[in-house]
Amino acid sequence: MKISAQTVLITGASRGLGASIARSFVREGANVIVNYYQSEEKALALVEELGDKAIAIQADVRSEDDVRSMVDQGKAHFDQPITTIVNNALVDFRFDPGEQKPVGELSWSDFQTQLEGSVRGSFHTIQACLADMKEAEFGRIINIGTNLVQNPVVAYHEYTTGKAGLLGLTRNFAKELGADGITVNMISGGLLRETDASAVTTREVFDIIEATTPLQKVTTPDELADVTLFFASEWSRAVTGQNLIVDGGLVMK
Repeated sequence: MKISAQTVLITGASRGLGASIARSFVREGANVIVNYYQSEEKALALVEELGDKAIAIQADVRSEDDVRSMVDQGKAHFDQPITTIVNNALVDFRFDPGEQKPVGELSWSDFQTQLEGSVRGSFHTIQACLADMKEAEFGRIINIGTNLVQNPVVAYHEYTTGKAGLLGLTRNFAKELGADGITVNMISGGLLRETDASAVTTREVFDIIEATTPLQKVTTPDELADVTLFFASEWSRAVTGQNLIVDGGLVMK
């Protein structure tokens, strides 16, 4: 299915990487559901920018009821089911190396917050859209991960563990859903310059990334956003269960 014929749900899309992904899909003619949790003003401003191909819908992805209501609203608004999901939502985390808790100060609730945001939230969006995808024998599920799983430049323990869990979900769901024409893949960026979450990242961390990355630059949200178009397009129809690392070559795998 061409991107221009699709309806795309992007979680955490009111700002940062999510907003860049929304712009990329609208540019290619897709309908876009801009999900937000608390940033209503930013979500509405983005939809005003994008025009009638986008709608903003509030939902906490950790809530099954919220997600199912959002999916129903989106389907009704565009009069067609959701064909592509981009699980991008980030819950209560900022990439601040100075404030990152060391191992001895972490609590299980720190990990649980990130597991629920990454794994539980993605589980809810996929389940809410699964019946329609199976009926259409077409679906594209794109989970946003991180290269910190492979190369923890900073030990963001709880965040990275949540994304590692999401990678496991990606591969297991890909195994089961492939027979239904549904692909499930992950895109793992590095620290991006610049999002709300990375605004507190120190210059020293970005300098390390630039010095050790073949492209000698920090990846931007727009650069990563365009890669989501590949996984939603006809060109990726034979690709599933993959983790594509988009970080300028810092992690080669």
